[in-house]
Amino acid sequence: MPHADLDALMGQRHSCRAFLPDPVPRPLIKQILSTAQKVPTWCNAQPWHATVTSGAETDRFRAALQQQAATGTPAPDLDWPTRYTGVYQDRRRDCGWKLYDAVGVQKGDCAGSARQMMENFALFGAPHCAIISSPADLGPYGAMDCGGFVAAFTIAAQSLGIATIPQAAVASHAPFLHDYFDIAPDRLILCAISFGYEDADHPANAFRTDRAALGEFVDWRGAD
Repeated sequence: MPHADLDALMGQRHSCRAFLPDPVPRPLIKQILSTAQKVPTWCNAQPWHATVTSGAETDRFRAALQQQAATGTPAPDLDWPTRYTGVYQDRRRDCGWKLYDAVGVQKGDCAGSARQMMENFALFGAPHCAIISSPADLGPYGAMDCGGFVAAFTIAAQSLGIATIPQAAVASHAPFLHDYFDIAPDRLILCAISFGYEDADHPANAFRTDRAALGEFVDWRGAD
């Protein structure tokens, strides 16, 4: 693939927050998974495992997850960030306010922001969800490898016209997910990926986040 085409594809990808109900054909899901697993990993461990829902199973999971989120206490397998500071906090806030502005949630509207947050647990209406886990024994390196898999999944999906959103919020209820999907306790649940066809007319999909200039994250050493 020419670099310009790859760059354009990366630019088209965004976190989709409203999906159409139409299912993705199983052969296309297999294509996405097959492409994503080609990413490099530490010692070729390939630590990821994907539990993928479709059809009525997605709807059952969605209902159970919403109930869990409404009544349960978050307990992620991986510790949440200790805090966001500086530019990281700025970027986080910028993303949040762009979303709220798009869906009509005003500053100070706690009920509105809570409703939008709960959309995470409705999987944003997606017809499919993949729960990504990694062996606990592989620790942060297994999680890092799975991060590459998640990124490749989203790009492979985009190339087929399928929208995605990786979700840490879903993984925050890890004990529930272990029980619901019978995921062994020796695996860390890292995130979910909700996916399907984008509802392009939904206001939640009307904004895009920015990316930092190279000078903000590259430290050059040596001559050109």
